[in-house]
Parts: sequence; C-alpha cells; structure tokens
Amino acid sequence: MLKNKSKIDKILSEDFVKNSVIKWLSANGWGYFQFGGLRDKGVDIKAKHQKYSRYFLIEAKGEGKIRQADEVAFVYSLGQIITRMKTDKSTRYYYGLALPESSAKIALRRLPWQIAKKLLLYVFAVGKNGKVIQYSWKDLKENNK
Repeated sequence: MLKNKSKIDKILSEDFVKNSVIKWLSANGWGYFQFGGLRDKGVDIKAKHQKYSRYFLIEAKGEGKIRQADEVAFVYSLGQIITRMKTDKSTRYYYGLALPESSAKIALRRLPWQIAKKLLLYVFAVGKNGKVIQYSWKDLKENNK
C-alpha cells in the first residue's frame, strides 16, 4: 500500500493556485501585489500593471476531492468576483478567476464570452505542475463554437 500520493494525484490547494498565478503575473508585467487571506473580505490577489494604471483583481479556488467540487469552485468564485467588481471609471480593472484546470474547463464551457468581454473577466487555468494558461473572452468565444 502506497502512503504517499504521486505529484500527479495531488489535490491543488488554493495557496498553490494563488502562488502559480502570482508567478505568472510577475512574468507578464504585473506587480505591486496585495494578497487576501482566506477570511478577508477582499479578493485573493490584487495586482497593478507595472507600466499602466490598470489593476487585476483575482479570486482563486483550490481543487476539491470530489468531481462536484469543481463545479462548486467555479460558481462560487464567479459569485465572489462579481460582488467585488468596481465601478470606478478613472481606473481600468480586469477581473480573474484562478482555478485548477478541472474547474477552469467548466468555466470555459459555461461562462458566456459576451459577459467575459463586457466585464473584462479572464480565466486562469492552473495545472498540477504550476503552469498557468490565461483565457480571455476571445478564447471563450472560440471554445463555445
């Protein structure tokens, strides 16, 4: 009997998802990070672009132990990010859902591209190896054809 699960079978924690997205953002021109704790009322990650006055507000979720948890993670993160959306016209805000690949696949299937475009909403899919893929409304539109 194996006591240690392989890295492939490991469940992705919310902290792993957050850290992977922060590394990706850092490598893609974003910085000045603020982090929300699990009990904070703010978003999980707030980043400011290094060259422009633009902010990314990102809600992150980890992976569940059962398949239904992936659906719950997507729906719950979507509700959380929508309730944190700003209407300040002086600064441009982008919004993101940072999810394990399994939940991100559900988001890509269920999230209407028109809504993602209007809200400047992106999906960050995090793999078991920490690799992050960012999906925009254009990717959602292509995926839903």
